Amino acid sequence: MHEERHNTVQRTRRFLRDRLAPQLYREVQPARVSAWAAPGEPVSFAEAVEQTFVEIAQGEPWGRPWGTTWLRVEVQVPHALAVGSGLELVVDLGFTDAVPGFQCEALAYDAEGRVLAGVEPFNRAVPLRGVPGTHEVVWLEAASNPDIAQQFRFTPTPLGDPSTAGDALQYRMGAVFAGVREVELWHLVQDLTVLAELAEQLPVGSPRRADVLAALDRALDVIDPTAPAASAAAAWAELREVMDAPAAHSAHTVHAVGHAHIDSAWLWPLRETRRKVARTFANVLQLMDEDDELIFAASSAQQYAWLKHDHPELFERVRQRVAEGRFVPVGGQWVEPDSNLPGGESMVRQLVEGTRFFMAEFGVRPREVWVPDSFGYSAALPQIARAAGADSFLTQKLSWNDTNRFPHHSFLWEGIDGTRIFTHFPPADTYNSRVSAEELLRAERQFAEAGEAALSLLPFGWGDGGGGPTREMVGAAHRFHNLEGAPRVELSSPSRFFAAAKHDYAEPPVWVGELYLEAHRGVSTTQIELKRGNRRSEALLREAELWSTVAAVRAGAEYPADTLRELWRAVLLLQFHDILPGSSIAWVHREAFERFTAVQARLEVLIDVALRALLGRGDAVAQINSAPVAVGALGAMAVDAVPHATATLGAATPTPDGGAVLAGAGLVARFDARGEIVSLLDELADRELVPSGRALGAFRLFRDVPTQWDAWDLDARSARQPIDDDAGAVSVEVDAAAAAVIVRRGIGASTVVARYALSSHSRALDVTIDLDWREDEKVLKWELPLALHTTDATSEIQFGHLRRAIHRNTSWDAARFETTAQRWVHVGEAGYGVALANAWTYGAGIFRDTRSDESAVTIGVTLARAPSFPDPTSDRGEHQFRFLLAPGADIADAIELGYRLQLPVRELEGVAPGAHPSFIDTGNPAIIVETVKLADDGSGDVIVRLYE
Repeated sequence: MHEERHNTVQRTRRFLRDRLAPQLYREVQPARVSAWAAPGEPVSFAEAVEQTFVEIAQGEPWGRPWGTTWLRVEVQVPHALAVGSGLELVVDLGFTDAVPGFQCEALAYDAEGRVLAGVEPFNRAVPLRGVPGTHEVVWLEAASNPDIAQQFRFTPTPLGDPSTAGDALQYRMGAVFAGVREVELWHLVQDLTVLAELAEQLPVGSPRRADVLAALDRALDVIDPTAPAASAAAAWAELREVMDAPAAHSAHTVHAVGHAHIDSAWLWPLRETRRKVARTFANVLQLMDEDDELIFAASSAQQYAWLKHDHPELFERVRQRVAEGRFVPVGGQWVEPDSNLPGGESMVRQLVEGTRFFMAEFGVRPREVWVPDSFGYSAALPQIARAAGADSFLTQKLSWNDTNRFPHHSFLWEGIDGTRIFTHFPPADTYNSRVSAEELLRAERQFAEAGEAALSLLPFGWGDGGGGPTREMVGAAHRFHNLEGAPRVELSSPSRFFAAAKHDYAEPPVWVGELYLEAHRGVSTTQIELKRGNRRSEALLREAELWSTVAAVRAGAEYPADTLRELWRAVLLLQFHDILPGSSIAWVHREAFERFTAVQARLEVLIDVALRALLGRGDAVAQINSAPVAVGALGAMAVDAVPHATATLGAATPTPDGGAVLAGAGLVARFDARGEIVSLLDELADRELVPSGRALGAFRLFRDVPTQWDAWDLDARSARQPIDDDAGAVSVEVDAAAAAVIVRRGIGASTVVARYALSSHSRALDVTIDLDWREDEKVLKWELPLALHTTDATSEIQFGHLRRAIHRNTSWDAARFETTAQRWVHVGEAGYGVALANAWTYGAGIFRDTRSDESAVTIGVTLARAPSFPDPTSDRGEHQFRFLLAPGADIADAIELGYRLQLPVRELEGVAPGAHPSFIDTGNPAIIVETVKLADDGSGDVIVRLYE
């Protein structure tokens, strides 16, 4: 009987595919299609329609990689067609079986240039006016985006860069025709599909499964395969009883929200995302015209801003639906950013700029942070989100954990200051749901709070590359609304869900600290220059706002508010969770680097203008300090000549064995002939910091071939796959005049030059590393073993710091083998610690070191990776890093070191002499002034953002 019933499901699927789907349209009229390929970047509708078009036939190849081909599609509307019959243009651009968003797609316009719909693999229908006896023309702006994903086989490909992608045509034109959709037959197809899916998911032997399978058999028996539309009513009569059976009283309830997670860049460039937004939003608006219950939520103010600029008429249609509560801006952020790499002020501005846009354009203030796909979430986020007015948080990504299953789906998330925010993690384990029986029953089965609560959210619609909901998804949601054997489904909105969930679950559990993703650990390192560009841009934005504010208040200078907002938004875009993490194609990375460079050049001009307005003209040289933690912070001193120290800090001397000694400020570092520090003595504390038998500062290569997700993942097994690098040539040089030790060495096919000196500001080793990186699928670690007994390490996060266990007591501890820090990490025991500050790196593995007989901890800084997908040339080339390693440092010292590296004292020539005291003084060294700016309302009020 089981085999017979299994055959019923298979029979239903084949019947749907081979008998019913080909007959969903009547009055079919083949279209006449002609094409014009744009020679370069996309052009406007007005320019395209003036070109010469050449007829293109079904099966003919078209579309070079990243090209745009305009198609003129003409159809003859039959004279006998009834007005309002629902005529549609059905387009196949040569779609494969791959999901939407990763291949060719198009935007359809009418003859007047009005956007009609997006055309994608599962959104192929374009509505036509259908005036009987007329010729109707539709224009298609077709993008031949190459399939970089290739069903995620992670194969290196040259297609991610136009310079290497070639000109081979990517697709073959499919069928294009006009026809009238057989609505009753379409509904029957949806009924059969839902019931077949449900039967497959229900327990074998259950009465409900048997009833559904029997009904399917009866329905298929009465359908005439040669004229299925005529027999649709009879078939539906056989299904009525099982379709009308209501869900159990105890059934889980799913709030289904239309959604399209559109990555602002990823396996396509930024310019293509702008077009994906138009296609997806046009699809959604068309669906809303067909179904009054659909509600669609979309985040990322940047994407709405693109739409407003590129398609103002389409944007106004969105505005109307927003006013109706049907098209819902969510998240309140400029983009869905990475949540670990951007600094604190960046996370604030994501919310400020996103919310400002939504308020200005729609009068809507989103109350939830919506980041389903970011790669882990900082413990600072609850406080930042609540301070910005949010009261709810949604993510999905933790379902990707590779070791531990996250224990909650609805819970209170507590940040580093004790702030809590209601958080939901959809148990269907997807933010791209099809509203299938499999997903719905998985949500019910996995919901961790079952028995305490009974509600979850289901974001449905094709995402990542866009597309959004389809007719079939909305149809499934209606059919699952109250259907026995499945959870109840309500078409809903995020605000409605969160209100209901909070009411349903009065005392949810509390999760304290970061939401660490046990996957994608390599994104803290991949694409080094983007990490550097982000850190430097954040520093310059801070300086530009600070000195523009001081110049405005003290010297009456004009505050460049519009320019600063433009530059902030440019940086916020580049913090998107597939740009800054370095997990995109080469085109995206190159453009991001160019944009960071341009932003920094403009900010340098703003800083120069502000400082000269403040300091005046003259012959003096000024030293300007923007770091908030040092003496003279946020101030300047201009003198006739800046004194330069003539004496070096300490001394560097060679040793007979080919090594060297660097000594000064109570620190003595002894280098062996390999350029590694075999002894680091803190004379003031009388402590040797290098564990017995170990060396500090070793550069080590490991194999780095993730199971999948090359640019994203750093697998634990990499640490078990070191590469013997003894063959690399090493030289140890002493620069006595500069009191520096310079280590040059080969490692694999790469070279490293490390310069060790003493910091001019603190008791620390100042280390500069120049790397010429020429590896493939390897990772480079800079290892710093320290003779300290500790069970945790402290890392800077946004507006504070976080302690993380570094032992491996539990699977949760063991899975946290690579972590992210902002500007510093600190390890220590009672009364003594060591800080490591960085200029622009983020990733490190910090662990208790069992390779020595004594207690030790190792900071393994992850300097470079060399993944092959999706950018096969990722990070190859020259890079520079800088660190301050400070023995005897406490947390306050670590904070100061981090700021000193990010905000070094700058010198400015040609200013008037004089002292300019600190602009703001908190009177308490534990209070950090992070941001100084003028208020956005033009009042002249000064905004100061502080943290403890």
